[in-house]
Amino acid sequence: MLTNGAYGERMVLMLQHLKIDHLALRTPETTPNDPAALERALAADKAITHVAVVHCETTTGILNPITEVGRASQRHGRACIVDAMSSFAAIPIDFAAAGIDYLISSANKCLEGVPGFSFVICRRDKLLGCEGYARSLSLNLMDQLKGFEKNGQFRYTPPTHSILAFEQALKELEQEGGVTGRGGRYRRNQQTLLEGMKRLGFRPYLDPAVQSPIITSFYCPDTDKFIFDAFYRRLSDKGFIIYPGKISQANTFRIGSIGRIFPSDMDALISAIGSVLNEMGVKMAVSSRDWGAEQPRPARARHEPRSSRRESP
Repeated sequence: MLTNGAYGERMVLMLQHLKIDHLALRTPETTPNDPAALERALAADKAITHVAVVHCETTTGILNPITEVGRASQRHGRACIVDAMSSFAAIPIDFAAAGIDYLISSANKCLEGVPGFSFVICRRDKLLGCEGYARSLSLNLMDQLKGFEKNGQFRYTPPTHSILAFEQALKELEQEGGVTGRGGRYRRNQQTLLEGMKRLGFRPYLDPAVQSPIITSFYCPDTDKFIFDAFYRRLSDKGFIIYPGKISQANTFRIGSIGRIFPSDMDALISAIGSVLNEMGVKMAVSSRDWGAEQPRPARARHEPRSSRRESP
């Protein structure tokens, strides 16, 4: 298991609960997964059968090198599992080049449907070889495949409303130009966001070289006048919902670029953030330095997220 954030660690937690022997290869939250470390681990431990990786780790917004991870897994004859919950349909994924055996994503996120079910795209031969190994009744993919092939039905009550929304979402994805078109809009959203936040004096947490266009983490202002909970409530009152930070080393908050939003929405958000900062009496030090040349540093602002109010991406 390769992990550099909360969602990789959640997969580790699942393995622990299922009492599955595993090895966690960790990198810092600002650093992509390390394919070289994976190569060494696979060469040293022949008992490893599967490699799992999170494509876009939305703890920070970092994009992990799934092609290199998949190729390393393939070279050593191990199955590769990719969590693409927050990247599928916006970031191109070459299944053949990456040697991906299983990819898991969701009906919402970049597909812009509604929550209700996840799906798995996998190599048929790999799935057929898993028969009899499932530890779960409801998540038994092999049994569900048999059900589809027998009568085209879900084994249990299907999420009908989510499926109908998903069908419409796929049509809209095609109309927008597929992965290229949707990903392009999200990149424009993020660029608008970054430029606006820079004008206000905010600094992003990640180096641009590893930043995905999905979600961006920003340092909290370095002043006691900035309290995230108050910042969040005031933005919510103006019609904007953002995310608290999930990063352990620094006080941050996150803003997503995905969903049915456009650069004009980002401009409106920037305007609202500027208004809230004025209301809170927060004075920002605007810097002309290039963000990419700066190194992350801890912030000292108080950060009091109300995580119970929403589920982060």
